[in-house]
Amino acid sequence: MEYTTLGSTGMEVSKICLGCMSFGSPDWREWVLEEDESREIIDRAIDLGINFFDTANVYSQGESERILGSALEGYDREELVVATKVYGSMGDGPNRGGLSRKAIDQELAASLDRLGMDTVDLYQSHRWDYDAPIEETLGAFDDAVRRGDVRYVGTSSQWAHQFAEALHASDRLDKERFQTMQNHYNLVYREEEREMLPLCEREGVGVIPWSPLARGYLARPHEEVDATTRGENEDRLYDHPYREGGGREINERVEELADEYDATMAQIALAWLLEQDAVDAPIVGTTSVEHLEEAVEAIEIDLSASDREYLEEPYEPVRVSSHS
Repeated sequence: MEYTTLGSTGMEVSKICLGCMSFGSPDWREWVLEEDESREIIDRAIDLGINFFDTANVYSQGESERILGSALEGYDREELVVATKVYGSMGDGPNRGGLSRKAIDQELAASLDRLGMDTVDLYQSHRWDYDAPIEETLGAFDDAVRRGDVRYVGTSSQWAHQFAEALHASDRLDKERFQTMQNHYNLVYREEEREMLPLCEREGVGVIPWSPLARGYLARPHEEVDATTRGENEDRLYDHPYREGGGREINERVEELADEYDATMAQIALAWLLEQDAVDAPIVGTTSVEHLEEAVEAIEIDLSASDREYLEEPYEPVRVSSHS
């Protein structure tokens, strides 16, 4: 495993972050693993040197956080970096979601309880809240850091102008800054290169992309995607423009280069992302130990400049996806 500093924090994280959305309950989504299978993957991740784990309160409505926290008991907490998120609704009724001070305080307390931790290393706003003033959200996050409940704060998919507004408000109000951006970025969705990634590089913000394999679209030939459990059951896979803007040709080129490098398609797609200057650590979700091991091996693949250009060449602009 290789490690890098996360943005401007100085905190060291593995270059692969294990995404924990697939740990919890299949009652939430059919492809989600239950506790025993989840723990096997978490244990193997630590064996492989992964020290960075990302979850969210809404993943299986808290069950992902509980499983992760339980699985990490007994390991050296000082070496591990745990991230979770807040925003999505945690039930019916008012004040069960969003980024008001009340919602943040309540949900942070609940997340810490499920994780079995006194402090979470990285606490992130999951989306932009159009109803809560950014100043209120930043104030609540700043207080959480000052209380010792949170070490760093980050955020996720939003428009670059919104993120710039948040960073400016932090500086103006002398509040804790968002240190990370968890955004939607992969070979078949590169709209973040236009504004968000340059902004993050300029401001020293760590980039930890989600869906680095385009929800599995870059992990197998495009005609086989629908045959997977996730492809059969998750309509959200088709909400994203992966098949648009040259996506099919990119998928075919990933397959071609995988043969040339004696690698899997997933490894080629991850190797490309790992070589992007703005990226610190892609968030890789998996439902098998084998795929986890493949992801870690992708760190060792060094794509030539011509092969990177070959993968990128078919891309065309597509509609923005996942800002809400």
